Amino acid sequence: MLDTLGNLKRTRYCGALRVADADKDVVLMGWVHRRRDLGQLIFIDLRDRAGIAQIVFNKEQNPQAHAKAEELRSEFVVAVEGRVVRRQKSNPEIPTGEVEVVASRLHILNNAKTPPFAIEDEVTATEETRLRYRYLDLRRPKLHSNIELRHRIVFEIRKTLDELGFFEIETPLLTRSTPEGARDCLVPSRIHHGHFYALPQSPQIFKQILMISGMDRYFQICKCIRDEDFRADRQLEFTQLDLEMSFPRQEDIFDAIERVMQRVCALVGVKVERPFRHMDYKDALRRYGSDKPDLRFGMELQDVTQFFEPARAALHFEGNVQAVVARGAASWSRKQLDELAEYAKSAGARGIYTVKVTAEGISSPLEKNLGADGLKKLVEAVGAKPGELIVAAAAKEQIQHSDTSLGVAGQIRLYLGDKLNLIDRSRWEFLWITGFALFEWSEREKRWVSAQHPFTGIIEEDIDKLETAPWECRSKGYDLVLNGNELGSGSIRIHRQDVQARMFKALGLSDEQAKHRFGFFLDALTYGTPPHGGIALGIDRIAMLLAGEKSLRDVIAFPKTTAAQDLMSEAPSTVDQDQLDELGIAIKPEVK
Repeated sequence: MLDTLGNLKRTRYCGALRVADADKDVVLMGWVHRRRDLGQLIFIDLRDRAGIAQIVFNKEQNPQAHAKAEELRSEFVVAVEGRVVRRQKSNPEIPTGEVEVVASRLHILNNAKTPPFAIEDEVTATEETRLRYRYLDLRRPKLHSNIELRHRIVFEIRKTLDELGFFEIETPLLTRSTPEGARDCLVPSRIHHGHFYALPQSPQIFKQILMISGMDRYFQICKCIRDEDFRADRQLEFTQLDLEMSFPRQEDIFDAIERVMQRVCALVGVKVERPFRHMDYKDALRRYGSDKPDLRFGMELQDVTQFFEPARAALHFEGNVQAVVARGAASWSRKQLDELAEYAKSAGARGIYTVKVTAEGISSPLEKNLGADGLKKLVEAVGAKPGELIVAAAAKEQIQHSDTSLGVAGQIRLYLGDKLNLIDRSRWEFLWITGFALFEWSEREKRWVSAQHPFTGIIEEDIDKLETAPWECRSKGYDLVLNGNELGSGSIRIHRQDVQARMFKALGLSDEQAKHRFGFFLDALTYGTPPHGGIALGIDRIAMLLAGEKSLRDVIAFPKTTAAQDLMSEAPSTVDQDQLDELGIAIKPEVK
């Protein structure tokens, strides 16, 4: 027979008990984490959100409570009345380890089936099982800690931005479809048959309209939905800090975000110095092969194309050749080099070319192509020392107006940095990337598309290149990077309707198409739009990095899988035919 809670009131969290609570009467509530029956004594570890407390049931002192404790099993929900006492032998492994509670009464509030996995930090269950039983997975202390950290991150963001004069304003979840690169998630209208709302990929247009509305400083912790390819650090729905300012310099936006990140990082004991470093986009690509470089180690890229020119025909490569010098890798085995080559190919390399520099001399399969003198010049040019390995690569595919060898070499750099333990995990390196290209070439569409979105501002001296040389146009966009991870993107926006119209034409949109997609926004631009700009940062990614996790799913309460499914609620699911009929929707047979 289960007990009722009645008027019983919890007086302390289990994990909050300390020596100062000794000799106090308490009421604790939670889940049975572990039970140990020693006959005269039964010990249970009682777990709640704050941690674990040890409860003692003494048969001699409280036979009724002891008898009831014999019924307890893992994950039963109970309330315990008792007195806090000092332990005879403390347990330094847990914060409550100096005290325990001698139980006088036990209330069994609910029983539980045996869980499919232990409620511990380290579990052997597959991620699929954990996500299917997410309500149990979330009981694990590590996930509890992650969710608490996420709460504190968001709370600190709100406090900081309020102090800086920002208003938190909500924008619609049901809006017009205005494709921004990924596929829209559509919601059919029951009232307006054949018409659809779209779930927001971002509040971009609405936050710009808020600036037109004179709100001056806006922010929002918002849900965004983007139907794109998935991976460990990407979700169908995600949460971002969205922020916009009127009449800003780029530095004003940077300052606000740096203050936010400084205070957020302090939550995990990380001291962040302002201002953050700045780096030009092209410089980042040239030096690190990435627009989100990890600055916690060196190994910068070096263009060695000139040394490979004599062997271009023999080696069958196109474009440029980039090289990195890997300290300590000259001793790598054939197996390690083969694994490196396989990784490089998966990253888009035509192949890799290696040169070992040892105390005995220089050795490389390239000697037959470059000659001994050519190898020596290559080694001298990159500054390789004994014990180091030169790794060079060319890209398999070439894209016009782009040096694809840089991206390939950038991936090889990260691989080597990880394998050689060159990355200082204790460092937190923030970086602003600026000077992005306004457009990028779409191989799928065979045309120039917005590198960010079509409202990104243009460097004034490049405006006249919109129609003649779009690949040379620079944007007023910027990214914030932390330890090789892009935290978010932003820009100073286009606020003039004439420039916005030219931008749409450069993207191949006719006046009719632009009006159809963005009509209400284009109309708003004609009523005195102030210069404005903003940024959006990924809350999920910030929480993941600060929690030391490798997957976004470990900092989101109810995440989707890489197949965009919620295994716990079994979403997406089919719906009744009546619902479809009411919406005027017919399901086409799947094309196989």
